[in-house]
Amino acid sequence: MKKIILSIDGMTCSACSNGLEKYLNKQDGISSAVVNLVMANASIEYDEKKIDQEKIEEFVKQAGFKSLGEFKEIKIENKSKKEKAEFIIFSILAIVLMYISMGHMVNLPVIKFLDPHNNPVNYMVVLLILTICFIIYGFDILKNGYKNLIHKTPNMDTLVSMGVIASLGYSLYNMYVVFLGNHHEVMNLYFESAAIIIYFIKLGRYIEGISQNKTKEAIQKLVKITPNTAVIKKDGLEKTVTLDEIQKGDVVITKAGEKIAVDGKVIQGTAHLDEAFITGESKPVTKKIGDKVLAGSLNYDGYIEYEAEKIGKESTVSEIVRLVVEATNTKALIAKLADKVAGYFVPVVIVIAIITFFIYLILGQSFGESLTTFITILVVACPCSLGLATPLAVVISEGVCATSGILIKKSEILENAQKINTIVFDKTGTLTYGKLKISEIINYSNLEEIELLQLVGSIENNVTHPIGKAFTRYLEENKINLLKVDNFQNIAGMGVTGEINNEEIILGNSKIVKNYNIQNNHIEDEKRLQEAGNSIVYVIKNKEIIAIIGVNDIVRQNCKEVIDELSKKKIQTIMLTGDNKQTAEKIAKEIGITKVISEVLPKEKTKVIQELKKENKFVMMCGDGINDSPALATSDIGVSVNEGSDIAMDSSDVILTKNDLSSIVKLINISKKTIKNIKQNLFWAFFYNCLMIPIAIGILKPIGISINPMIASAAMVLSSLTVIINALRLRK
Repeated sequence: MKKIILSIDGMTCSACSNGLEKYLNKQDGISSAVVNLVMANASIEYDEKKIDQEKIEEFVKQAGFKSLGEFKEIKIENKSKKEKAEFIIFSILAIVLMYISMGHMVNLPVIKFLDPHNNPVNYMVVLLILTICFIIYGFDILKNGYKNLIHKTPNMDTLVSMGVIASLGYSLYNMYVVFLGNHHEVMNLYFESAAIIIYFIKLGRYIEGISQNKTKEAIQKLVKITPNTAVIKKDGLEKTVTLDEIQKGDVVITKAGEKIAVDGKVIQGTAHLDEAFITGESKPVTKKIGDKVLAGSLNYDGYIEYEAEKIGKESTVSEIVRLVVEATNTKALIAKLADKVAGYFVPVVIVIAIITFFIYLILGQSFGESLTTFITILVVACPCSLGLATPLAVVISEGVCATSGILIKKSEILENAQKINTIVFDKTGTLTYGKLKISEIINYSNLEEIELLQLVGSIENNVTHPIGKAFTRYLEENKINLLKVDNFQNIAGMGVTGEINNEEIILGNSKIVKNYNIQNNHIEDEKRLQEAGNSIVYVIKNKEIIAIIGVNDIVRQNCKEVIDELSKKKIQTIMLTGDNKQTAEKIAKEIGITKVISEVLPKEKTKVIQELKKENKFVMMCGDGINDSPALATSDIGVSVNEGSDIAMDSSDVILTKNDLSSIVKLINISKKTIKNIKQNLFWAFFYNCLMIPIAIGILKPIGISINPMIASAAMVLSSLTVIINALRLRK
């Protein structure tokens, strides 16, 4: 299966996106298609053996839309002057049309030339011309409604189109009757109904488009973080280029007050950079030779040259945007349910309208009255607000999450996060910073301390685990050269081995000592280091323990407050770590976690998650390392800190770009508010239809309450506006 995201042109409302989605999902070769109205794109999984991109784009065309090729960027379409002018002109024409057609009914001064009683032909022709203008203005609605009916996926546009065509057709017939001499039928024209229905639909979509742009703004801010140009250094000369011209390996220059253009590594100079947009760290970070820099970071001072490593789509900022866009192209269960209901709703409304039409005729009502009721039911029942209820709220919330440093890979996470009742935390690198330091060395050998650490650091240089980083940092800071390591091997959950100068070196915890059946006479030293909160590294050379090294870590800032907040929400917190029991329990006690599961291998972490799920717990796993990846993938929601390994972030559902655990609390709160907002939107959408359809049928006519097609179309717009305004509250 292959996946592609296409930019789609021509979608004007939720009815369009739903219709296209249904049509694509019917096609052979497409396994799944999710159409995103707000982002104006379609995420499609397809069998490349059966179809290709060209065929998919043909399907899009058949459905009445246009593919603009592969989705590359988020576009905020500011309303053009032409579109604004067009809208103003038709607003004026709508007022003129209403005055001509209905002014005489409310005793407004009548233009003699257009008096329906004295000049019926003039009156009819002017109304027809104005109505044709509106038909042209709303031709996209009629075209979309027709195509969806042909494809057996009737939607809101289908209802509107049927109402408009019925009004227009009946009015043209009566116009013909008037030309034959029956001037009395001039009062049975419904041209204004057809025109004003289109106007109100366009009004709703104009406002809807503005609100959709607002939901994209937060995401587009990320795109604008990077500068448009950069200065590269080639053959000793400086040259200004666009970002697209930068190649991997190019030397890029950034001076004080400028932004980093691409991700890279400093090769010359020192500077303080602001990386708050990614890390959330408010203080400038010192960058020197060998340090990584991120595209979009602001250089406060100094001069640095850095080697370009990640360009274009590979950059951290691009990756964040990609993840957010992909998240908006998934659907939560509640959204799928709303779509399913809307799918049944439209055909049911059509049937109700047809039955009502014939009942009116049977009961002796005039054809005009019966047709008006038929049109009113179709228009008032348009499920536009129903289609907007979920996707608008979800996209707004995902934008809020993105700007808060929470990257969500799937929309369903927003629905599920509020269900979490158990959170399992890895220790090193998650609850702690993972920037371990060597706290104590107990040396049993004849080696000098520097020689011992050179052996250990050379082997640990091959791993990404925070304990290994403590040793490699020590070598870097003290400018100690690395030794050549042969036959390196990583033993999951225990440690590492390698050969230096043909001598086997084994590093790891007490499990690795047992694994190699090595006699351990230093258990008391191990206990003492553990009681002080150290992680233990045994150094074994030629099957003999030559040292024990204690490595210490620092608990993340506000970690205790986060655990306390989760406890208040009655969410159980568990520490799950491969570290020793004493160290784990010491840190757990410090931050308020009561349940600790320590000294577990990676596969055992997965088993713990599975056991918790069997107890009907809804589990979130938060980790950072390669050994956490299986557990992250197994949990209901996997959360990775941004400092974590690539595989951990690939296995997770959520990435905390600011490495701040309080983001977990924020995610749960956003999830609760989003679901509440969606339920409110769905309630108002259903309530509106349940209330207005009976009124449109005429149940309240005996007590003098009735509506016509124009009032119905205005009410439909108000329904959509209610949903839009309610969803926009989530931005706060």
